[in-house]
Amino acid sequence: MKLATIRTPDGLRAVRLTGDWLVDLGFGDVGELLARPDWREAAQRTSAGAATYPAASADFAPLVPRPSKVLCVGQNYRSHIEEMGREIPKFPVLFAKFADTLAGANDPIEKPAETDEMDWECELAIVIGQRVRRATAEQAAAAIAGFTALNDISMRDWQFRTREWLQGKAWDATTPVGPYLVTTDEVPGGVHPVLESRLTVDGVVKQTANTSDLLFDPVHLVGYISTVLTLNPGDLIATGTNGGVGHARKPQEFLYGGETVEITFEGIGTLTNKIVKGI
Repeated sequence: MKLATIRTPDGLRAVRLTGDWLVDLGFGDVGELLARPDWREAAQRTSAGAATYPAASADFAPLVPRPSKVLCVGQNYRSHIEEMGREIPKFPVLFAKFADTLAGANDPIEKPAETDEMDWECELAIVIGQRVRRATAEQAAAAIAGFTALNDISMRDWQFRTREWLQGKAWDATTPVGPYLVTTDEVPGGVHPVLESRLTVDGVVKQTANTSDLLFDPVHLVGYISTVLTLNPGDLIATGTNGGVGHARKPQEFLYGGETVEITFEGIGTLTNKIVKGI
């Protein structure tokens, strides 16, 4: 299944993609749907007279508008680790974002006036489908509802002010996520996804990768993170970016406003975000 949260005149709605149409599932958003133990069955049901919306003109909201947690993994592709001049980590490098950081798949992203080093990061995100703590590998796999796309846009001049990265990663409405949650049964490789990804800036390819190259795969990440804290339905885990970020280029490249950044994951969809200058 492909699930999404869209904005409508009547507010946010959780929908399922069926052909060229989005079918209203009777829930306010995907997070509300995932909170049900029977969310898979509920997402497959279609009520008589359910509203439908054309997918081509949908206004996508953040896939899960108010997750209890947005966890992110740094340094999880060898190509990115090497370009940043760091050692291969023995354990996942974790940091957090917040619900206010999230944006929709096609939303404009404001470049904060306070940064001169706004950067892109193409990432696959795990969407949690059931509550889990101290998960075994089997439990971790079962807890993964599916995957979506995420752009971990970073303000590098703020990120590297200190050893902790949060202040460069958690600016309001700068992390687009979506457009769809694709359930694991429809993802090549399932909970060990094998997906091609591409990021472009104004049509120029900046990043390409295959998710099979992740150092710590989704099952390992869910098990590791759930050792520390409880993961709840709708929580998001961004699995890290690959080589090709602007900060590591020579000369460095950043986003200044006016650019269009696109991220495409095969089978999931495309994030298309115009960068606009902040006031």
